[in-house]
Amino acid sequence: MIANRWAQLLLAAGISFANPLHSSRNSAQFQAKCASIASELEVEHATVYFSQFVAAGQNISISDRNATCGAPYQVVPAHICRIALYVATSNSSGINMEAWLPANFSGRFLSTGNGGLAGCIGYDDMSYTTSLGFASVGANNGHNGTSGGAFFNQPEVVADFAYRSVHTSVIVGKEITKQFYGSPHRKSYYLGCSTGGRQGFKSAQDFPEDFDGIVAGAPAISFNNLISWSGHFVNITGTPDSETFVPAKLWFIVHQDVMKQCDMLDGYADGILEAASICNYNSTGLICDSNSTNSSSCLTAIQADTVQKVFEPLTLSDGTLVYPRMQPGSEIVAANALYNGVPYAYNVDWFRYVIYNDPNWNPLTLNDTDYIIAALKNPSNIQTWKGDLSAVQKRGAKILHYHGQMDAIISSENSPRYYEHVSQTMGLSPAKLDDFYRFFRISGMAHCVGGDGASAIGQRLNAWESTDPSENALMAVVDWVENGNAPETIIGTKWVNGTKSAGVEYKRAHCRYPKRNVYKGEGDPKAIDSWECVED
Repeated sequence: MIANRWAQLLLAAGISFANPLHSSRNSAQFQAKCASIASELEVEHATVYFSQFVAAGQNISISDRNATCGAPYQVVPAHICRIALYVATSNSSGINMEAWLPANFSGRFLSTGNGGLAGCIGYDDMSYTTSLGFASVGANNGHNGTSGGAFFNQPEVVADFAYRSVHTSVIVGKEITKQFYGSPHRKSYYLGCSTGGRQGFKSAQDFPEDFDGIVAGAPAISFNNLISWSGHFVNITGTPDSETFVPAKLWFIVHQDVMKQCDMLDGYADGILEAASICNYNSTGLICDSNSTNSSSCLTAIQADTVQKVFEPLTLSDGTLVYPRMQPGSEIVAANALYNGVPYAYNVDWFRYVIYNDPNWNPLTLNDTDYIIAALKNPSNIQTWKGDLSAVQKRGAKILHYHGQMDAIISSENSPRYYEHVSQTMGLSPAKLDDFYRFFRISGMAHCVGGDGASAIGQRLNAWESTDPSENALMAVVDWVENGNAPETIIGTKWVNGTKSAGVEYKRAHCRYPKRNVYKGEGDPKAIDSWECVED
């Protein structure tokens, strides 16, 4: 049943079963080739650990996976040859990587990315993309686990994290693909979100030959500034025993007030902000009056000031922008992530083990000087803020950039800022930029996945409904690259109670920037055609 289901989806994705490795007879040949490839591979600076055939539907054991990276297993929907290896990147660093080669190879190569400061191979993304016929690679970013401790006094490991891991795994992965199938790939793609989104843009900026199509979500670009921003909230909120602190239950009240003030900006009150950037929230209406007897439903004046400050951009004392504001609409999730009165782990690790190489650095002292030092040090140019993407444009490659409008980890305000930066740097209007780079704001999407809205857009294994390019960001960029069909919208799916197995609640077509979605004023608000993309 599993094999049949995925076969139907592969056909829907336009992947032919004429591949000679797919027949029953050649299935045995595929398995034999997989068994022997480990000893046959010739990869410079590499040590091949093993190669193994994995049958469709098998739940593979990943016994050596770092406990902080997730479960030590992964279901694999399609027949693949799994190859694991180590590649030295310098005299003191290297990456662990895997290449998953599907029996029903479409001719497409794909690299996955990573998240946070993590050294975790994206097995779920590799499972997803190999099921669609991509030969897929993933790497551990030069270290294992989610801690930044591996960076301490190790600039080469930082370089792997900043850029070298993805680029190396792409070079090696393409060579493995060629050696295994006997011919090179036809097209090369990238899929990643968060740090993975930054890695996608790093590739576009510094290694434009690596990919023909890039899907980059919620990118952690302006990286050093982002890390500074994510750490500054504890100085606003204070610790949980401070009078400035706002408990999670009050952030729920704030969220309701945000919706009261801003939900109708798109013409319909559904608890979803279509363009959070136009919401200018004011918290003063929640201040308890002198007769209030229930402080669980209102704020003190000091707490209201805290709320106001978290929605302000981070600037230096002279007004210079460090990083844009947190967008309204994300506060319920952010209450437990950035507004919880605890120093943010990525900020702590980055400053301790990279910027200062001082394990005793105190995150509660974070200030303007730290913001400036981090930006100036910019190890391995991890900032990822180059505005000139002309090399991508000239070779005909495409970039599909998306960002959720209720992201509580990376402000969605930074993505249009980068889009405008590229536009200004290259001197291209949105109409011209759209020829190779399109940005989509995804209403109701949290950080990379989930949220209150139609957030399933084919961005990862458990966030897709269809392989139709109109509803799947990955297949949209494939269609754009290979057939010249540039996406005007990306249709997202909202599942009943947020559960895919419960069925579809509604779908919504998310607009390409600078357009935004508005309700037409009539018709079923859950119907796609009741909404339209407009420019302000």
